[in-house]
Amino acid sequence: MCGIVGILGKEPVADNIVEALRRLEYRGYDSAGVATLTSHGIERRRAVGKLKNLASLLAREPLEGTSGIGHTRWATHGGVTETNAHPHTVGDVVVVHNGIIENFRALKDELIADGAVFTTQTDTEVVAQLLSREMKRGRAPREAVKAVLSRLHGAFALAILFKGENDLMIAARNGPPLAIGHGNGEMFVGSDAIALSPFTNRITYLEDGDWAVLTHHSVEIHDADGKPVKRPMSFSQASTMLVDKGNHRHFMAKEIEEQPEVIGHTLAEYVDFAEGTVRVPEKLPFDFAALDRITITACGTASYAGLTAKYWFERIARLPTEVDIASEFRYREAPLPKNGLAIVVSQSGETADTLAALRYCKQQGQHTLAIVNVPESTIARESEMVFRTYAGPEIGVASTKAFTCQLTALACLAILAGKLRGTLTLEQERELVSALIMAPRQMTEILKEEKHIADVAREIANARDVLFLGRGLNYPIALEGALKLKEISYIHAEGYAAGELKHGPIALIDENVPVIVIAPHDELYDKTISNMEEVAARGGKIVLLTDDHGMTDNEHKAFRSIRVPKAHPFVSPLLYAVPVQLLAYHAAVFIGTDVDQPRNLAKSVTVE
Repeated sequence: MCGIVGILGKEPVADNIVEALRRLEYRGYDSAGVATLTSHGIERRRAVGKLKNLASLLAREPLEGTSGIGHTRWATHGGVTETNAHPHTVGDVVVVHNGIIENFRALKDELIADGAVFTTQTDTEVVAQLLSREMKRGRAPREAVKAVLSRLHGAFALAILFKGENDLMIAARNGPPLAIGHGNGEMFVGSDAIALSPFTNRITYLEDGDWAVLTHHSVEIHDADGKPVKRPMSFSQASTMLVDKGNHRHFMAKEIEEQPEVIGHTLAEYVDFAEGTVRVPEKLPFDFAALDRITITACGTASYAGLTAKYWFERIARLPTEVDIASEFRYREAPLPKNGLAIVVSQSGETADTLAALRYCKQQGQHTLAIVNVPESTIARESEMVFRTYAGPEIGVASTKAFTCQLTALACLAILAGKLRGTLTLEQERELVSALIMAPRQMTEILKEEKHIADVAREIANARDVLFLGRGLNYPIALEGALKLKEISYIHAEGYAAGELKHGPIALIDENVPVIVIAPHDELYDKTISNMEEVAARGGKIVLLTDDHGMTDNEHKAFRSIRVPKAHPFVSPLLYAVPVQLLAYHAAVFIGTDVDQPRNLAKSVTVE
């Protein structure tokens, strides 16, 4: 996850920026850089690899300047090179950026047609080029920023400096977190409070759509419409913590909000954003075209990621796929085909049952691939190949961002399988990849509805029993929604395939049972709504999760409803995971349970 730091200081800031970036190393990165405003203009130092390489460069070539910005980059658009490392400068503007500019290609083509010359492969340079063009047309810095922000589509955080403007920094947030630190005659910007803790504990968190104009002594914050707004200042305890909750009440809330960002970084590992295709690993230890079957095994939430992937592999790659709970699979002595691939999914990479299942698969001559968040883990070390997720530290016991990153990695793997098996055309591949690239922004839109979702959760919190219904790709999300609610609120909940309703679960329906219906407007929408009608006829309290089309047709039939952005059906599990997470979280908060450490549960189950 890219890290951003900015300082309007009293003394030279380059070394302090590097120190602040060190506190963001836990987020992961592959290059780093610093830019300051000096008497010579904008000066930069950038280096590939760890921050020690940047620190060594600064020791040899010091940077003056009391105003500066710094960045640790996780490569998305363009390879890991010094040229692509941030900060990026064009004309009188220098920018650091975290996130993905979805429409960078169209903007880049427009700029090139207007005479712009690009020097990097990054989407970030588009921002710098647009700002430079606006200033050449006579706009002042803040007017240029306002004009450019309105043209950017995607999830992003920005910090911007301008040549000759030593008392000005502009920061903007649309998705990835960004915090402002208040000093005495100094101002700071950082991706989180941890980065700023050496300098100040007075923190203001920007909200989505905000952009802020900072001077050494002031900050003006504007919302997405450009209207001045006030955001509260809080006192951070980040200096005493490895990972800080920021302005969130619980780690789980913070981790839910981080999902657009971490999914973007997981995509960056497996997607070529410029080409709109998946990357083919150089050393794939098996031939997808020669596989007869995939066996996926995992525990808990990770097993639901595997169940979702079954739909993807079978539909996209036409590859038969079996999914099993690791604790059952390890004792079932399942016969496995000669040309088979075993995929094991685990956040920690240390889950005991999943590790045992992996070892069984290896004994049976299967190729093995691990989806893990910890690359140094036992499962990663013992697997033939690793598809790492980039969720970063997940402190809350109930998995949220690790789950959606697992879905992201599995989606990319399914596209890769279809590509290599010849079941996807290039056009189809780009269609699916485009849908994945848009998912972080669409998740951000859902997060903006959190207050409404919390109101719905309050109604659910009064129930003894809750049912979740979904079809196709969203059947596993129904299972996951029920698990989340059980885990942290202790409300009894069950997830069902909607078509199974009349085969038993419908007996539970009465006016006291909320039924969460996951119904994106896809090819199965009409059938799901038909099941919803069966619930309505028996007095069930329907909570409908759907998109604009579904709202128009059926919102009036629901007790409460939650709007989800219209998206390609392929990515619906990623999007619909967010509202079911938020429903569980806010129900638990209302009840008063220990959200981050629910009773009887552990983060990593390393014993049977």
